[in-house]
Amino acid sequence: MNAETLRILDSIARDRNIDRELLFEDLEQAMVSAARKHFNSLDTEEFGCHMDRLSGEIRLWRYDEEGQEVDIPLASMGRIPAQTAKQVMIQRFREDERNSLLEEFAKRQGEVVTGAAQRYEGGALVVQIDRAEGFMPRSEQIPGEQFHPGDRVRCLILDVRDAGHQVKIVLSRSHPDFIRRLFEQEVPEVNERVIEIKAMAREAGFRTKLAVSSIDSKVDAVGACVGVRGSRIRNIVDELNGEKIDIVRWNESSQVLIANALKPAEVDEVSLCFELGRATIIVRDDQLSLAIGRRGQNVRLAARLTGWDIDILTPEEFAKGLEILESTVRQIEGVEDETLDRMGALGMISVFDVEEVGDGVLMDELGMTEALAMEIVERCGQKAHEISEQQEREKAEAEAKQAEQDDAADAILSAPDAEAESAVASILGGSQAATGDVAQAPKVTPDQEAEAAADTLLGDETTPSTNSDEGNA
Repeated sequence: MNAETLRILDSIARDRNIDRELLFEDLEQAMVSAARKHFNSLDTEEFGCHMDRLSGEIRLWRYDEEGQEVDIPLASMGRIPAQTAKQVMIQRFREDERNSLLEEFAKRQGEVVTGAAQRYEGGALVVQIDRAEGFMPRSEQIPGEQFHPGDRVRCLILDVRDAGHQVKIVLSRSHPDFIRRLFEQEVPEVNERVIEIKAMAREAGFRTKLAVSSIDSKVDAVGACVGVRGSRIRNIVDELNGEKIDIVRWNESSQVLIANALKPAEVDEVSLCFELGRATIIVRDDQLSLAIGRRGQNVRLAARLTGWDIDILTPEEFAKGLEILESTVRQIEGVEDETLDRMGALGMISVFDVEEVGDGVLMDELGMTEALAMEIVERCGQKAHEISEQQEREKAEAEAKQAEQDDAADAILSAPDAEAESAVASILGGSQAATGDVAQAPKVTPDQEAEAAADTLLGDETTPSTNSDEGNA
């Protein structure tokens, strides 16, 4: 029996990764609890127990009034103390296992692991990882991705929480660090820190942008991440079910970095306003939609990658903004060409920028007097207000016009057939269709239509008299 007990304790320690000594202490504490239950004692120091680590022999004793140890035969205790010992052992074993899981997975936080999908619970995916279960909330899943029981799931250990009686392991496939760990596994240069991922922006399931740099001039950062014929990047894209990944070259210059981040669009010019943290990008008309991306995705990810608010303008829009700013500021006494040039160098390219920056920057950076700076800001604010009102009016007029067209289309669709024909005829300008003249026109047989078409092609003017000639014949 003692040998069997030792074998069971060794098996539990090995399978559940629990220190063997802790199991011995748990068993000893369980026997003490059983003795207290048997003798109805509340004194925690009245009983003692020791289990030999080699032979497995258990000795249980009780202290008498003189402090002497009096052995208690284990066979003398009944069924109820045995049940108490069993419950205490199970409870303490579970606590040890929970502490072991918490310690183990806390060290693995941020690591990519592979598990097996189990089930969905309230939208969260439960994944079996080694000897523990982790859960992946809906917010950490890639949109549109679905797993079936038994499917292989590769994910990131995002967080490990102590939830009282259990350990909650939070998993993620949508976190940007998941992409970072995949690159570390697929690209040795990234794992060895020869290539560094400087910045990253991700919209899980759709697109990811990475800015990479190399500390070794002989190593091409972008080429190493892509791999020969795209082999390395293809493995990562396949793992993400086709999510697009853009790898751009990092540059300490914000202007160059922003231009790189907006690829595949070609950028003509980048104007930075450090006071507002805003970058104005000028692109050609044929590059505008490419720079913005589908539903604004490309420019949105570029802004998050670089840390700048990005406005994209065409050359015409950019020139118009400068023209309005110049015409507004020119009217103020004391403003010269140099002043306008220095304002443009600071990234103030429209009246809206000047209003938002304020007079303090104009005084500090351009050395203007307080009166001049306040007047410039006031004039630009008034002009910006006028432009905003005009844009709102144009927007309202466009919406009203669209509403009228929608109402007219609804009226035509809901009108009776005769009224609908009349409305269509009036719209198309066909008065004969509205008055019924088309219905009274003589019918033309198919043979006559064919003859008329042939005569038109052959240029024969004698065709109308053909019927009389045939009759005479």
